[in-house]
Amino acid sequence: MWNVASETAPLREVLVCPPTHYRWIPTNSIVRRVLEEGGQPPTAAQLAAQHGELVDALQQGGARVHMLAPEPHLPYMAYTRDQSVMTPWGAVLCQLERPQRRGEYAALHRFYDGNFWRLSSAGTLEGGDIHIIRPGLALIGHSGGRTDEAGANQLACWLRAEGWEVRLERFDEHFLHLDVLFCMAAPSLAVACTEVLDPGFIDWLTGHGIRVLPVTYTEAMRLGCNILALGDERVISARESTRLNAALRAEGLTVLDPALSLFTLGGGGPHCLTCPLLRE
Repeated sequence: MWNVASETAPLREVLVCPPTHYRWIPTNSIVRRVLEEGGQPPTAAQLAAQHGELVDALQQGGARVHMLAPEPHLPYMAYTRDQSVMTPWGAVLCQLERPQRRGEYAALHRFYDGNFWRLSSAGTLEGGDIHIIRPGLALIGHSGGRTDEAGANQLACWLRAEGWEVRLERFDEHFLHLDVLFCMAAPSLAVACTEVLDPGFIDWLTGHGIRVLPVTYTEAMRLGCNILALGDERVISARESTRLNAALRAEGLTVLDPALSLFTLGGGGPHCLTCPLLRE
């Protein structure tokens, strides 16, 4: 049975989706800025090459990679983080906010063969706002955009009923998902945009023994915070995040750094492009 009880335990199985039909859609602040500045949409071959680097890094990290079959009318399926989230009791099917992504639920039903722990049904809920930090501790962001307060509260109630502590963190919709501003790197280390996040949230992390590596607003908007912990002191971080990658290495972490600029320009990095299914 697949299950995940921590953001940082060794990753053994993960779900991704080939970017066969991926394209930039100006429905988030990151893509709009890129297009306004004259950014040229990537070719299918360029996208496949970068996604291939990500898959290679996942396999190098010891994970078995499952592939979700892409569908032509669903260009953002490559961001598998948002569609579902794995918990210690099984998968939660999320309720996506953007109309152009809602059809993704069908592929997830087929993949999980309808076997879900819970089905999100209140408001909206997307996986990029959900952090299963460690056994018994979770964080759910809500901006009123991709995840709203009703969706966050429903999941929080389910987790609290299992005896978990859950923090709900409000942030500005400008940032898409909470994983644009925060991700775990190791059991006691996170990366976070301290310029933007509430100081009370940073204090909460500190109170739980989690130290923060600061990321600037500019770096965050380039998806610098959006890293994936592989466990055993290893992370995947986009090659373009040079300063942060050096800081992570200085902490003693091994950084696998696939080139992912074509996806980060579209609003998602290694965390967005992966849905962990099984961690030790």
